[in-house]
Amino acid sequence: APLFCRSSGRSAEVCGRLPPQRVRNWTPVWGHTCPMKVAFRFSVASLVVEERREWASFLRTLSKEQWDRPSLCDGWTVRDVVAHAVSYEEAAPLTVAGRFVRGGLRLSGANAVALRERGPVPSAVLIDELERNLRPRGLTRMFGSRIALLDALVHNQDIRRPLGLPRAIPAERLVPCLNFARVAPPIAAYPRIRGLRMTATDIDWSAGRGPVVSGPAESLLMAIAGRRTDYDDLAGPGKTTLLSRIG
Repeated sequence: APLFCRSSGRSAEVCGRLPPQRVRNWTPVWGHTCPMKVAFRFSVASLVVEERREWASFLRTLSKEQWDRPSLCDGWTVRDVVAHAVSYEEAAPLTVAGRFVRGGLRLSGANAVALRERGPVPSAVLIDELERNLRPRGLTRMFGSRIALLDALVHNQDIRRPLGLPRAIPAERLVPCLNFARVAPPIAAYPRIRGLRMTATDIDWSAGRGPVVSGPAESLLMAIAGRRTDYDDLAGPGKTTLLSRIG
């Protein structure tokens, strides 16, 4: 019987191009229609390590002025975004719970509390914390470390896009992020993408039903995440609807 890749939730073709050293826990799954005869599951946590390591290296190249520039996150500077990204890694469960209580039991409120508690943090300290926590811990390990991967990848772009510093993102990271972003509680994407079919033009990925929105996978991910930014590279009959929902 044919097999199906359980890791990406999509065609195993993307996973089939992974270098052998990145493949973990090969797992056959029966009863699907994947054309491949072997399917396997790679470690999302290992992708987080790669993403965070590259992110830390990039952050070391930024000037003091760039650290204080606005990001795509409303009201947050580059420094705020990085401080938020590391704020859950070493926090005890009771600390996280306290943030939610003081933040009105809302994720945005808890994030604001965490930033207020720390105040301004030197960039070198934030980079050291990120490098000390390359492998996800605590809350970000939920959903098989997909929260950590999605958070790191999207926040990296939250910084890069306003600074005009694009990058090429490996498909092996984009595929699990795109799949998870559609249902991830922190993203709350359903009101934005309902009734639309999202189709990437640079990797093997599509999801949803309805009028098509097509374009580079990174742009689709940022749109699914609700980021207000330039989407000139998106196209299709569903684009106007999607952008109107982002606001």
